[in-house]
Amino acid sequence: MTIRFRPLPAPGDFVWCHFPEEIGNPGPKARPALVVAVFDDDHAVRIAYGTTQKTEKLYPGEFVLDPADAGFLLSGLTQRTKFDLNNEVEVFFDSDWFAPNQSVYASTPLPKMGRLDISYFPAVQKAAKAKDKRKN
Repeated sequence: MTIRFRPLPAPGDFVWCHFPEEIGNPGPKARPALVVAVFDDDHAVRIAYGTTQKTEKLYPGEFVLDPADAGFLLSGLTQRTKFDLNNEVEVFFDSDWFAPNQSVYASTPLPKMGRLDISYFPAVQKAAKAKDKRKN
């Protein structure tokens, strides 16, 4: 039975998601994702892919959060993680796609882990500009 999680997250929230490896199918393991847009009408969100792998190499459209950063704790992440704004998908905010949070920092059992601290906005803006340049 599919359960719709409520409330919907907000752009800038981090969530645990079964990010798809192929279009339309939830991936096998939960991973961090950044909510970039929310769609109330169909209870969906657009999320950007997150990974703890190869965080030392950033490509255009990517940014990283590091535990040494002042705003890291708010994220709910437990280790260095990069997010790829070139790899976004829109999925329903329900139990088919999202898993309860696995963060030791988050205080909610919902898929929401934490929030993007304002200190990361310059890095996100730089990644978004690089993503837009790749599209053109």
